[in-house]
Amino acid sequence: MARELNVNRLRVLMEVAHAASIAEAARNLSFTPSALSQQISKLETELGTRLLERRPTGVTLTPVGAVLVEHAERVIGELRQARAAVDAAMGAQPQRLALGSFATAAQVLVPTALAALQRRYPRAELSLVDIEPPDGYGLVTSDDLDVLITHRYPGVAPTPHPGLDRQPLLDDPLRLVLPVDHRLAENAAPRGISLGRLKNETWISGAPGIPNRTCLETLARQAGIEPHVAYASADYQVILALVGAGLGVALVPESLLAGADRSRVSVHSLRGLTPAREISIVHRRRPTTLVRELTSFLHTAAGALSRTPQEMGPQKDPQDVT
Repeated sequence: MARELNVNRLRVLMEVAHAASIAEAARNLSFTPSALSQQISKLETELGTRLLERRPTGVTLTPVGAVLVEHAERVIGELRQARAAVDAAMGAQPQRLALGSFATAAQVLVPTALAALQRRYPRAELSLVDIEPPDGYGLVTSDDLDVLITHRYPGVAPTPHPGLDRQPLLDDPLRLVLPVDHRLAENAAPRGISLGRLKNETWISGAPGIPNRTCLETLARQAGIEPHVAYASADYQVILALVGAGLGVALVPESLLAGADRSRVSVHSLRGLTPAREISIVHRRRPTTLVRELTSFLHTAAGALSRTPQEMGPQKDPQDVT
C-alpha cells in the first residue's frame, strides 16, 4: 500500500518551486536551507524519484516535481480555505488580502481600488506583489495570493486554471506608436495605418516568447510580413523612449499611453485590426468578502479608465522648444 504524502513536505516543495530557490524559500519559511533540503530529500526518497534539478542559479522542477507541485498547490490551498471558512463560521472577519498584478495594472487600476478597500476595512492587511503573466495562477491555487490581475495578448494561448474563476476586467487596445517625425505620422488615414505599410520598419518589442512579441509576430504573420525586431525590452517606458528617439516603431497598450510623455511620439490605430490585450481578474471559487469588495472596486477603476478618451496623434508639450 502506498504511503500518504506528508503535507508539510508538500508545502516545502511548493514554496521552493515558487521561490525557484531553496535559500529564498528557507528565508520565507524561517528555516535553514539545510532543513528544507532534508525535507525535499525525504520526499524524493519516499517517491523514489527526483523532484528538483539543483543548479548554481537556483532550482527547477523535474516533470514529476511539476506534477506534484500542481497537486500540492490545490491541497495547501484547500487547507488554508478550510481554516478561513472555520474562522468565518466563528464570526471572524477576513483581515488579509494579497494581490498580485502586472506592472501596468498596478499603476493604472490597483491604487484607487486598494485605497477604496482600505478605507472600507481600515484594519485589513493589504499587500501587493509584482507578477508578470502568465505566472501567478499557482499562487492563487495555493492561497498565497487572494487575487491575481493578469492579461493575455492576441496569439497567446490561454493558461489553464482549474479550480479558479477568471473574469474579464478590461479590453486594453493596442496602438501603433511611431516617432513624431515618421513619414507615416502626418498623413495617416483616419482609419489608421495598415501593418502591410510597415514591412520595412524596425520594430521595438519584447524578447522572443514574451507575450507582446508573440502578439506582434501573430498579427504580422496575418498581414503577410515578418517584423524585424532590433530592440527588445520588457519595459514599455523604455519602448516608448526608444520610439521617441526615432529608433523604431512599436505596439503599445492604450492604458500605458494615458500618463506617458507623448511629445515625441505619434499614436495611431491599426487599419482593419482591433487587437487588444484582455485584462482579467483571477481568484478562487469561494471568494472572501475582501476579494468580492476588491473585485468590485477594480471593475469601477476599469470602467473609469475605459471612459477616459485617448487622443490619437502627437501631443506637444507647451514648454518643449525643440
